[in-house]
Amino acid sequence: MFNLDGKVALITGASQGIGRATALALARAGARVAAAARNTEKLAAVVAEISSGGGEALAVPMDVADAAQVKAGFQQVLNRFGRLDILVNNAGITRDGLAVRMKPEDWETVLRTNLTGALLCIQQALAVMLRQRWGRIINVSSVVAQMGNAGQANYVASKAGLIGLTKAIAVEVASRNITVNAVAPGFIATAMTEPLPEAVKADLLARIPLGRMGDDIEVAAAIVFLASEEAGYITGHVLDVNGGLYMA
Repeated sequence: MFNLDGKVALITGASQGIGRATALALARAGARVAAAARNTEKLAAVVAEISSGGGEALAVPMDVADAAQVKAGFQQVLNRFGRLDILVNNAGITRDGLAVRMKPEDWETVLRTNLTGALLCIQQALAVMLRQRWGRIINVSSVVAQMGNAGQANYVASKAGLIGLTKAIAVEVASRNITVNAVAPGFIATAMTEPLPEAVKADLLARIPLGRMGDDIEVAAAIVFLASEEAGYITGHVLDVNGGLYMA
């Protein structure tokens, strides 16, 4: 396991799925964890689980689509820990529908949370990381950002935008020893994929060379690696965790 002792990590969308698994994995690696999300009840459970394992964690109620909440949330982290070393932009929502009938508010809501929210968090994180001259930013994109997906024009656009954002910020801050990378999960067994009809799941499995859906712990492991000292010469990269579904 990579050693993150002394580091402070903030994970958005940390109340469930990949975000929760990432918060737990970073804590196991030694980081002090700020778990951010809108669902305070689920956040409390994540913090309690980390604490019961001997880690240190803070619940940060935050809607990343709200700039004021983001600023307040990051200040809460600094007040508690005094620094911030790792940011994982994982918060994301869906409002699916065919593009021809997509409501403008469904487009804007998804982009505001999934893409603009990530930028708002990056801006707050960089204010600290630039002074520290060290940082790790990991954006959670998606395989659909690379291959497309019918009925998800807003979600796909937001996740593809995250890849572009990753590369742009990586160039801007590389001289300050800050790396910026993305992880692009494939179809992972989470609350978001659970409602899919069995026929859809069967079709997906037939297309995945490894023949199974991924686990949120496997995505979390990739994020822990990118957050580590050992990944210090990797920036502007998209790490695919998709079972071979899309090979670029």
